[in-house]
Amino acid sequence: MNFSTADLFDDFEDQLQSCELSFQNFGGIKSFFGQIATIRCHEDNSLIRQTLSESGQGRVLVIDGAGSLRRALVGDLIAELARSNGWSGIVVHGAIRDCVAIGSLQIGLKALGTNPRKSTKTGSGFQNIPLQFGNICLTPNHWIYCDSDGIAVSPTNLLA
Repeated sequence: MNFSTADLFDDFEDQLQSCELSFQNFGGIKSFFGQIATIRCHEDNSLIRQTLSESGQGRVLVIDGAGSLRRALVGDLIAELARSNGWSGIVVHGAIRDCVAIGSLQIGLKALGTNPRKSTKTGSGFQNIPLQFGNICLTPNHWIYCDSDGIAVSPTNLLA
């Protein structure tokens, strides 16, 4: 479905939040949306791999990595796992790696930046909790809309 976050704000400004952080597009799909699933973790991607191994059903996984650029939380293998399991996209408040390979995958992926260093694997983190960064609240089962202009969040599906 075609949409633009700018047009969504023109039509539904009172229902939307806008992320004040500037995320970069890395995936092969630049505009994506879906219901939010969340993970908070710091430099550890064990829960990310576990979650993206499940059926995504068009959802978007939002990962709060505390904005750390020290270690990548998503690489090409995890991004492909998400794509093959039906996730619409991934938003990483942190770093990714394998950005050239991810750019060829048909999945939406936004992140703050890149780092070739892989994450740790201790299994630490939290799932399905509200997250806050960029002056927005990202609540599980709310809706996220991402494109080249930015990220918008709504409690309801504005494209239904």
